[in-house]
Amino acid sequence: MPASSLTCPRILVAGLGGGSGKTIVSLGLARAFTEQGLTVQAFKKGPDYIDAKWLGLASRSITSNLDPFLLSSEVLRNLFWSRARSFDLALLEGNRGLYDGKDVLGSCSSAELAKSLKCPVIIVADCTKVTRTMAAIILGLTMFDPEVDIRGVILNRTAGGRHQKILRQSIEKYTDVQVLGVLPKLSENPIPERHMGLISDAEYSRDPFSELAAFLRTHADLDACLNIARQAPAVEMDLAPLYPTSRTTSPVRIGVARDAALWFYYQENFEALRHAGAELVEFSLLTDHEIPAVDAVYMGGGFPETLAEGLTQNASMRKSVRERVLGGMPLYAECGGLMYLSRELHYEGVSYPMADVFPLDTKVFKKPQGHGYTSALIASPNPFYPLQTRLTGHEFHYSRCVDTSGIDSFVFQIELGQGMAKGHDGVLHRNCLAGYTHMHALGNPLWAGNFVSAARIYRDCRNAGRVCPDIRLK
Repeated sequence: MPASSLTCPRILVAGLGGGSGKTIVSLGLARAFTEQGLTVQAFKKGPDYIDAKWLGLASRSITSNLDPFLLSSEVLRNLFWSRARSFDLALLEGNRGLYDGKDVLGSCSSAELAKSLKCPVIIVADCTKVTRTMAAIILGLTMFDPEVDIRGVILNRTAGGRHQKILRQSIEKYTDVQVLGVLPKLSENPIPERHMGLISDAEYSRDPFSELAAFLRTHADLDACLNIARQAPAVEMDLAPLYPTSRTTSPVRIGVARDAALWFYYQENFEALRHAGAELVEFSLLTDHEIPAVDAVYMGGGFPETLAEGLTQNASMRKSVRERVLGGMPLYAECGGLMYLSRELHYEGVSYPMADVFPLDTKVFKKPQGHGYTSALIASPNPFYPLQTRLTGHEFHYSRCVDTSGIDSFVFQIELGQGMAKGHDGVLHRNCLAGYTHMHALGNPLWAGNFVSAARIYRDCRNAGRVCPDIRLK
């Protein structure tokens, strides 16, 4: 049976390195094209929750993350085309420099993603204190890997008319790359940053996107950018279902702690749980008094340190969480969720009482304590992963567990990454598992089904008036 021909105009916005301005350009393009009446599906390359959230707001779509480490090439392409095929434009934001990957071969780089998806590339180049040399840099990018389809460059942070003229003329003389825009320096960042990147939209009151769209319309050729996207070739492939179809006739309710403190979640993780037979019920650790009537809880990452006072003041919720865990309710927590489940969170010289599920404290430092991809072997029985399963994920945390002496064993044997302690991550109490590792459900397909199964065991025990046992997969 012949494969289907899939088409969608698409571009990948890449930089020369981190901080080049590709996020600002991506946000401006996303909103500008949306304001033109196009439907824009945004994607973020890499395991980035914050930029992905801003891209979703700018494009008025739900952003998916595309990462060649978290997802196999087959799953990644399937995810992209499942999302993109019905949109007028797919806009992908890269991460770090175009060719930067996890090793000397550039594995998992934005360039590798562009080649996998046959996606034209637009470079955003920080031109601070550089003129003709930028032509050499752009020429080098095109020659470094001829299979990467670099079609244009947007010159960022230019100083004035003379600077802009030399930059444009140099690139046009020495390269075949089209100059698509020349952006002056902004007097201030329209979206402020802090230790983990851009701040959360929940902590920012004004909408910067129309301003960014006007900035791009004024200083860039949007028609030329769109024309490049529309020249992206068709791809021959058959789409497969992203998730196995659930045959359950007994759905469970899984609570999702989602508010300004915890909001780092992949949309695909939610979808995987729903397909496995879960109804998701959102609640807030900040404003709700107790966990709602659910059969399990999912706590993602976020910024619990900046909302620590509010989390501490909501003593009834902290008590509710602890009591449900002690009663055997399954709870899965990542990073910020781990911090909430600790005894205390130490931030800027103040100690904040947390839910006190695990006998450990976390402390926030000024520098990252773990940042990058992770890989671990499941070394201890638990409700969510069978023994010896390889768990792939990522971590990005400024906090650290300052005392793990009360932990008898860890669930994850770390092969790549930092985790909670050297070589270890993932702590377990009853049916509650928490660690610094963030995982993507499409890269760890057993997670959602096991999560729902654990929730069903807990629900059936509760309905029968029995205490839920410790659930351990083999």
